[in-house]
Amino acid sequence: MVTLDDAFAHAGPLAERIGGYRPRPQQRAMAEAVSNALRERHTLLCEAGTGTGKTLAYLVPVLLAGGSAIISTATRQLQDQIWDHELPLLRSAFGLSTRAALLKGRANYLCRHRLALAETDSGNLSRDSIAALVRIREWAQRTRRGDIAELAEIEEGAPVWRVVTSTSENCLGQACPVYQDCHVVRARQEAARANVVIVNHHLFLADLTLKRDALGELLPASDAVVLDEAHQLPDLATRFLGTRLSSAQLDEIARDSVQAQAAEAPDTPVLGQIAARLITATRGLGARLGGDSERSTWRSASRAPGVGAATTTLAAALAELGEALATLAERGATLQSCQGRCAELGERLATLCSDADDDQVRWVERRTRGFVLHASPIDAGAEFAATLAARPSAWILTSATLAVDGSIDHLAARLGIPDCEQRVFGSPFNFAEQGLCYLPPGLPDPGAPGYRRALIEAALPVLDASGGRAFLLFTSHRALHDARSLLAERSDFPLLTQGEAPRSELLRRFRVTPRAVLLGTYSFWEGVDVRGPALSCVLIDKLPFAPPNDPVLEARCERAQSEGRNPFHAIQIPRAVIKLKQGVGRLIRDATDRVVVVLCDPRLRTRSYGKIFLRSLPPIPLCQDIDSVRRFFATVAEEKAPDRTSPECAY
Repeated sequence: MVTLDDAFAHAGPLAERIGGYRPRPQQRAMAEAVSNALRERHTLLCEAGTGTGKTLAYLVPVLLAGGSAIISTATRQLQDQIWDHELPLLRSAFGLSTRAALLKGRANYLCRHRLALAETDSGNLSRDSIAALVRIREWAQRTRRGDIAELAEIEEGAPVWRVVTSTSENCLGQACPVYQDCHVVRARQEAARANVVIVNHHLFLADLTLKRDALGELLPASDAVVLDEAHQLPDLATRFLGTRLSSAQLDEIARDSVQAQAAEAPDTPVLGQIAARLITATRGLGARLGGDSERSTWRSASRAPGVGAATTTLAAALAELGEALATLAERGATLQSCQGRCAELGERLATLCSDADDDQVRWVERRTRGFVLHASPIDAGAEFAATLAARPSAWILTSATLAVDGSIDHLAARLGIPDCEQRVFGSPFNFAEQGLCYLPPGLPDPGAPGYRRALIEAALPVLDASGGRAFLLFTSHRALHDARSLLAERSDFPLLTQGEAPRSELLRRFRVTPRAVLLGTYSFWEGVDVRGPALSCVLIDKLPFAPPNDPVLEARCERAQSEGRNPFHAIQIPRAVIKLKQGVGRLIRDATDRVVVVLCDPRLRTRSYGKIFLRSLPPIPLCQDIDSVRRFFATVAEEKAPDRTSPECAY
């Protein structure tokens, strides 16, 4: 029987299979804490600093313990990494026959029924989508799993995927004519037979929502649940434990109803006119809500001229479509499904536009092409904690960024588990030698006129010293585009800007382009991994405080105030600290990296709370003079990047 000491030994089974493997005390200590939690069936909340190797630190004890486990990640990137690399490696290393399954949300699987419907109604698709449909049909004939990631030639966010995949709303279930060949059903059947199931947080929380509403379950019961990248859980739980209704959903029910009528009741074309009225009513409410990429409470938004009347018109149009579908429901399963969806959307609209006082904040999110209505719990912790208590499993919640000023109390409180075991495992990297944190002097307050120009003036000598090879991370798209314009005027660095291409393509270009500078907003603050000298500098424009007018945050701050707590210190600072740690974490990804992080916000030095941010970062030396930065880069040997194909990089 392999023990933890055997597994992580200098000459153990991991060392035999991972090139350059080095035992790390932090990894071994975390594995022991996980093992204890598994044995005692309790909850462990732990931070594992960059380089700890947290994935193996929880996978090894989980696999050696036997039994069943669910591993949930925030990103599909980590989900696929565990499935493609870590699990096969560990099963081989320990000689295990553990049955495992990879399970994604239904939007990741081809729906054969919707593909057939799309092919009969391709007249409503764009030219690009029609061309993609041909490739999807050819792939559909050979795929075994139906995972759309297999067809990499079609971009992940391409509109055609929404047409040929299903949602929980439009799925016909056992009434589907191709139910026996359903990729989602097969994936869930495999998961039910597996000992270890790899999922993501969206699917995991969707499962919790189904259990809460007594609608069944997606995931099997298990002895252990591991929630990696757990810093995202509070916000995700707030989203999934609430209610939402989007203009896209309303448009989709209108289109699906017409499509179903054409296939199952072709002698009733009047349905198309009714569906068109719903689309018009949806556009009408969107126009009245106005704005772009804004958020506000529904109470505030509903006072705008015409919003009340537009909402009434929308409710009537939705009801009219539902009534028309009810008269046709017996003609076919898809029409019956559409009728049920119409009723559900009508109920949601009524709930989202009500004035009920039920610990929910109702708010509207305006988007370029529509809107989303939300009802979110002000505090999702109670429901989350109730879920943990109702499931007699060991719970492991971990991330590289959980602690604020050395404590994880804030996150434990948000998740409703203040009494759980909390541990912080530091990074094995030598930050004192590998890195430098530069705080540019003399910058004005971020809200002052001219701040962005001053920021670029401070950034230019750093980029000259690093030879580019930098990420510039911003807290808003406007700041990003202003900075890009200023940089283009003052430098000749190759500039790569978020939005010019998919993130994966931008990262590929960054890795192969000498002296490149990549500018990004929040989507580049985490889940991005560039090892070696290609990335030698990360600059962050200002402290990532959430907008104070965010409706959910505003409601939480009001509640904290009523409870006698300081909302800024209790809510805003911890959120911003975690976000800053994520951005800084893009830098040192390997024991050989030598890097500089530039934190431009002068409030780190001028405000008392700045010390909390600095104490929460890894123990990296601070400086305020550009000559120190120049000397640091001057002493970094221009060595050839090590072989990044080694499995060591992943662990």
